[in-house]
Amino acid sequence: FIDLGDKEMSKTACLFSGQGSQYVGMMSDLIRDFDNASKTLKQACEIAGFPLDAICFEGPADTLKETRYTQPALFVHEAIVWDLVGKHLSYDAFAGHSLGEYSALYAAGVMSFEDALKLVLLRGSLMFTAGNDKPGTMFAVIGMSDDQVISLCKELSSEGIIVPANFNSPGQIVLSGDAEYLRSKAHVFKDAGARMVTELQVSGAFHSPLMGSAADELGKAIDSISFNAPSKPVYPNVTGTPVTDPQELKSLLLAQLTAPVLWAQTLQTMHHAGIDTFCEIGPGKVLQGLVKRTITDSAIQIRGIDTANDVHVIIG
Repeated sequence: FIDLGDKEMSKTACLFSGQGSQYVGMMSDLIRDFDNASKTLKQACEIAGFPLDAICFEGPADTLKETRYTQPALFVHEAIVWDLVGKHLSYDAFAGHSLGEYSALYAAGVMSFEDALKLVLLRGSLMFTAGNDKPGTMFAVIGMSDDQVISLCKELSSEGIIVPANFNSPGQIVLSGDAEYLRSKAHVFKDAGARMVTELQVSGAFHSPLMGSAADELGKAIDSISFNAPSKPVYPNVTGTPVTDPQELKSLLLAQLTAPVLWAQTLQTMHHAGIDTFCEIGPGKVLQGLVKRTITDSAIQIRGIDTANDVHVIIG
């Protein structure tokens, strides 16, 4: 095994990226260098029923960022990387940001590739439809405390839906809500002292009650799949604490659809449990940046595995 921490008794968490990490060209070098990756992507296209490979390799970016395509693209990329490197790593815990939680559950052996991909395809489709049926949006709020944001959301919620959706790192929180209402009230957070309030390019109000219409069908699909006990604890978004019970992982996976992602809390809980190395598996470096902003301990190590070159470094 490779200990990514490079020191005795190091504990490692494998983290899986969520929406916003995708990029046109993702996976193309993995497919070029590894036959198994090519087979997995071909299988994914057959299950999906649309050319996921072309969307990932060629875009355009506007198509790739549609949640019905983004979610399977991220999951397949992360599953391919995990299949290539997982057996070469020493690790102690798993977590994934939003969509990445499905990848974390796959990596932990909780469900099969086919079952996980089918859930991800359904989730992406249902969330895309929910976003069209009840137009919502999301705003990043920079420079306010969790308590300040929670309090303002409560004050504003009497007239429309505005809720905290992602607690990404200290001072970086994402809001979800009714598109028109949230846009009309975004200035309230700036007036209250936020350094920056920026609308995100998303197709719905994710992790909010506006995703509620997707819950029934997704819940039935999750219930129909057999979950195994994870090989190592998984830290679900809804609690940010380690879970090993398959039924609890099921219920928390569904709850995640409409509940906030407690990402900063997840990282802090992991660090308090002795985890000192954080390895992001998947496209981009978003989670690596969030670790840097959340864990101030200078002794921690942060790595990423995304490209074919990254994989070659691990497997030799």
